[in-house]
Amino acid sequence: MRFDDRVAAGQALGEALRGRWTAEPPVVLGLPRGGVPVAAGVATALSAPLDVLVVRKLGVPGQPELAMGAVAGGGVQVLNPSVIRELAIPDDEVERVTAAEQAEVARRERAFRGDRPHPVLRDRDVVLVDDGLATGATMRAAVDAVRAAGPSRVVVAVPVASAEARDLVAAVADEVVCLSVPVGFGAVGLHYRDFRQTTDDEVRAALERP
Repeated sequence: MRFDDRVAAGQALGEALRGRWTAEPPVVLGLPRGGVPVAAGVATALSAPLDVLVVRKLGVPGQPELAMGAVAGGGVQVLNPSVIRELAIPDDEVERVTAAEQAEVARRERAFRGDRPHPVLRDRDVVLVDDGLATGATMRAAVDAVRAAGPSRVVVAVPVASAEARDLVAAVADEVVCLSVPVGFGAVGLHYRDFRQTTDDEVRAALERP
């Protein structure tokens, strides 16, 4: 399966999710930037509120791809004590990395959300959306961050993923909905005909939709 662009992928993903919520719709959160136009299609199909989740992994010093936790908008922080303990990472290093990533989250939040308040996630179903999963590390951090807000369920929805990433995320989410899990995945962009970079203006326009 190859998608024309993120908008088309969002429409297809929304159709796959339609009808799952018959009472209160979930809160749909797109991971910026590329996940937001996909999430907009999902939110439209579900008649659900749309927002953005800015999430940053807390990379281990010297091994930035290994996460010792995550931070997200709204002051959410999740630490992985076992990684911190196993690698004997000092408290001041954890605090340094956390402060740097919280500053980046705040910068991106201002760019995308402005002064709009964060959505209330407690006791709500949440659908986390991105344009694809290559390694799954960022989405796993997003799931961890959302869990800290006390939702009822966390569903991850993506148009395309590698089998390894899907399984990694499935281990922490309540459900993963993925339209395509190609053999020989490669990269997310290979599964779109148009994968041009999403701009900040496009993210803001999607979030301001009626």
